Amino acid sequence: MLNAEEPLKNETTIMLRSIRTAFITGILILLPLGVTVFIIGIILDRIGNPASELFFRFIDQNIRELPAVEIPLQLLSLIIVFLIITALGYFSRIFIGQLLLKFFERILTRLPLVSQVYNTVKQLVDTFSQQKKAVFQEVVMIEYPRKGVYAIGFLTNQAKGEVQSLTGENLVNVFVPTTPNPTSGFLLMLPQKEVISMQMSVGDGMKTIISGGAVTPPFNDSDNENVLENTNSHSDTIDTETSESPESESE
Repeated sequence: MLNAEEPLKNETTIMLRSIRTAFITGILILLPLGVTVFIIGIILDRIGNPASELFFRFIDQNIRELPAVEIPLQLLSLIIVFLIITALGYFSRIFIGQLLLKFFERILTRLPLVSQVYNTVKQLVDTFSQQKKAVFQEVVMIEYPRKGVYAIGFLTNQAKGEVQSLTGENLVNVFVPTTPNPTSGFLLMLPQKEVISMQMSVGDGMKTIISGGAVTPPFNDSDNENVLENTNSHSDTIDTETSESPESESE
C-alpha cells in the first residue's frame, strides 16, 4: 500500500514544481510588458493630462474626458511637448539662443532660493551629460581597504584644484562602488602610481561588481604582456635619453 502511494506523491510533487516553474516563467514574460505599461501610464498621467489641458483648453471639458478622445489628446500632447523640447535644443545651438539662455541663467542665479537648487541641478546635469568624455574613463584595481587586499574601481578624473595643491602629488579620482548596489560607494584620491589599469571595459567591470565576482569577463594574458613590454621599453627609452643628455651638454 505504501509502495503504491509513493509514485503518486512523486507525480504530485513533479506536477506542482512544473506549475510553479511555468507560473514564474509567465511572470518573467509579463514583467517587462507590465513595467512598460506602468511607466507609460505615469507619463500620460503626469505629462499628458496637464499638457492636454494646456494645449486643448479650447475643447469642451466634457468632450476631452471621453475615453475615445482623452487618450489621443494625451498622446498628441506628448508629441507636442517632445517637439518643443527638441526645438529648444536646436535653438540653444545658435548664437541668439545661447545669449538668451545665458541671460535667463543670470536671472535664476540671482534669486535667493532658486539659485541654490538651479546650480546644484545644473552641475549634476553637466557632469552626467558629457558626450566627449565618459564619467567612468577606465576600470582600475587598487589596494583597498588595506595593503594586500585589492578592489575594483573606476577612474573618473584627474585630481585638480585644492586637493592637488595641498598634497603636491599626482593624484587621480577613483570611485569604488559597493556590491551588489553600485549606485553607492567611496571616492578615493590616490597617487597615480598606486593605481593599476585593467583591460576590461567599464561594462564588464560593472557586471563583475554587481555579481559579487560571480561573473568574470574573459582575459587575454598576452595582451597584458604586450602592454607591460611597451611600457618597459618606453621607460627604458626615457632613462637612456635622460642619461645621455648631460653628456651632450658637457660636450
